[in-house]
Amino acid sequence: MKQKSVLISGCTGQDGSYLAEQLLEKGYKVYGLIRRASTTNTSRIDHIRDKIILIPGDMGDQKSLCLAVQQSMPDEAYNLSAQSFVAISWSQPEYTMEVNTLGCLRLLEAIRQIKPDTKYYQASSSEMYGKVIETPQNEQTPFNPRSPYGISKLAAYWITRNFRESYGMFTCNGILFNHTSERRGAEFVTRKISQGVASIITGKQRYISLGNLDARRDFGYAPNYTEAMYLMLQQDHPDDYVIGSGETHTIREVVEIAFGVVGIKNWEDYIQIDQNLIRPAEVDLLLADASKAKEKLGWKPKTSFTEMIKKMVEYDIKYFKGSTSITHDPKGSELATLH
Repeated sequence: MKQKSVLISGCTGQDGSYLAEQLLEKGYKVYGLIRRASTTNTSRIDHIRDKIILIPGDMGDQKSLCLAVQQSMPDEAYNLSAQSFVAISWSQPEYTMEVNTLGCLRLLEAIRQIKPDTKYYQASSSEMYGKVIETPQNEQTPFNPRSPYGISKLAAYWITRNFRESYGMFTCNGILFNHTSERRGAEFVTRKISQGVASIITGKQRYISLGNLDARRDFGYAPNYTEAMYLMLQQDHPDDYVIGSGETHTIREVVEIAFGVVGIKNWEDYIQIDQNLIRPAEVDLLLADASKAKEKLGWKPKTSFTEMIKKMVEYDIKYFKGSTSITHDPKGSELATLH
């Protein structure tokens, strides 16, 4: 049997690194699109670096994407590249659209021109639902984005559907709700909390600065979600799927569980609310109805919310241990925050 080839954009990110691992285990030849820079962060894939073929390319450069498709000739392509930080999308809306929306268009066009039988996965987002019109949200729920990020992802969603309907290409949207892990970037709130707890317990930090503690999200564990991506491209027909846990939790719950891992009950003493971290237009409640994915893909989340937070905190404690400890009064005036 011919070895399958896969092209992953965003292979150095959280989802890309887990997906690359999983596809290598399945016997795929994995190509990763990587943006050339003076300093490249490949830490998430260093342990499998010798098994992946990295191709220089940029979602803002059509020629480089065409060359990447020509070199990899992928049976499957997963577009996980993005400006993925919602907060930044207000200060960098044009860049967010350039990468998230036009990048999707460029990659699809490269595939259409060079290898149109490639099965394509687009990383869509629950942020497309924004100010939700109904709860829970499924594939039929109307979209109502509340940020430049959500708008950019919604445009890419429709581009992906358009290529499926106009050209008969196998293109799928995975509408993924919040998912996190030990590999999540420190700028994202769940990892900011787990790193903050680990830093506090090892004496390197006093406080964690957070925004809206009452915002509710459907949180899941990233490796479970990349399995769903793979399953979408194994179907006989392309379709769009909501992927989420079907549970909703507040940021306050994340904080409480994270501090609970290290035996701290008075977690309020270590949290400072920063108004600058509250979004101009907040998304208050996102809750997935992943019934379609469970029925058609046979997918369901395997890792619980509490187990996920525990994994993250324990990982970050191991990371921070070994450095010189400092002792501070947790009610002191000096603040240290993670960004």
